[in-house]
Amino acid sequence: MPKRQISRHLSSERLRLSDFKYEIPKGLIAKYPAEPRDSSRLMVVDHVKETIEHRRFTDIVEYFSAGDVLVVNDTKVFPARLIGTKEKTGARIEVFLLRELNPKSRLWDVIVDPARKIRIGNKIVFREDLYAEVIDNTTSRGRTIRFHFDGSHEMTCSETLYRKIREVGQTPLPPYIKRAPEKEDSTRYQTMFAKHRGAVAAPTAGLHWTPELVRKLTDKGVRVLPVTLHIGLGTFRNVEVEDLTKHNMDSENFTISKETADAVNQALESSVNKVTINGTTVVRAVETNLMVSRRLKPGTGWTNKFIYPPYEFAITERLITNFHRPRSTLMMLTAARAGYDLLLEAYQKAIEQKYRLYSFGDAMFII
Repeated sequence: MPKRQISRHLSSERLRLSDFKYEIPKGLIAKYPAEPRDSSRLMVVDHVKETIEHRRFTDIVEYFSAGDVLVVNDTKVFPARLIGTKEKTGARIEVFLLRELNPKSRLWDVIVDPARKIRIGNKIVFREDLYAEVIDNTTSRGRTIRFHFDGSHEMTCSETLYRKIREVGQTPLPPYIKRAPEKEDSTRYQTMFAKHRGAVAAPTAGLHWTPELVRKLTDKGVRVLPVTLHIGLGTFRNVEVEDLTKHNMDSENFTISKETADAVNQALESSVNKVTINGTTVVRAVETNLMVSRRLKPGTGWTNKFIYPPYEFAITERLITNFHRPRSTLMMLTAARAGYDLLLEAYQKAIEQKYRLYSFGDAMFII
C-alpha cells in the first residue's frame, strides 16, 4: 500500500480552457538562459501549506535528503528545423522534422511551411548533396518525406543522414522566442543530461542544472536517475477546445529503465524519502507506465496522457518546472500538482516580481 496519500482532488468543479488565461507582460519572455544556468530564480510553492517563497535555483539542494530520488529526462534535441528551396521554382521552404519513421528507408514525418506550395512528388533541396522527396500528405501542413544523398543506399545511411542534418539544420527554438537562431543555441537549448537523440524541444526544467549542482545532490546521497521521453512538436500545440476533456495530446515515445523504476518505488515505499520529478515530460512518462499497484513500471512505450485538474498522482510527489504559456497543457499539468488557485497566485507573483518566463526562464519547485 502507498505510504501516504500524495495528492488530492483539487477542485470539485471542472476547469475549462479559459480558466488558464493570463496576460503576459512585455519583456518577461526569456530569450536566453541564465548564466550560469543554476543562477536562475526559484519559486518554491508548498501546495500543502499554501505558501510561496522566492529563492535561487542553487538553493534547491536544501530541499533534498539522503535516499531521495530526482528523475530527469535525458532526451537530446537535434537540429530539426531545415531551410530548403523547392526544385524548379526556388521557393523558400521550411521543413520541421518531427520523427524518423524508418532509418533504412530514410522516411520522416515533417511539417512544411508554406504547405500550399508542397505536394506529393515535389523535391526540396537543402544543398547540393541533400534533398528530400515528398511521399505523402499526412495533415494540412504535415508531409512524409524521403531523404536522398550520396551513399543513401548503404546500411550506415541513418548516421550519415543525421550528420548532414546537423550540418544544415537549425536548433528548433520555441516560436515565442523572437530572435534568429544562433550557433550557441545548440548548447544553450540542451540539458546537461542529454544523451539519447530524438527530441525537437528541450525538457526545459533540466536547463537549470549544472554538473556542480548535481554533484552536491549526489554527495548528499540523492539518486539522480533518467527516463527518456522524446518531446515532439505537440508540446507547443495550442488547446483549441474549451472543454478540456475533448483535447487530444500527441503521442510521444518514452523509455524507463529498471534501475530508475526500482529506485523510485523504493523511495515511494519509504516513510521519509521523496520522489522529485524534473519537468512535465517526465511526469507524463512516469504517470503513464504504472503497475496495478500504482508503482512505476520499467519499459518502453508511447504516451498521449493529458493531465489537468483534478488528477490523482501516483508517482509525482514533488515537481520542478518552468513558468508556462497561458492555456498550455504544461500549465494545466502544473496546476494539477500545485492546485489551481495556488498556481494562479504563483503566476501573479511571478509577474509582479518580474520572473523570467518560459523555456529559458526561471523555475518553480512544487513541494
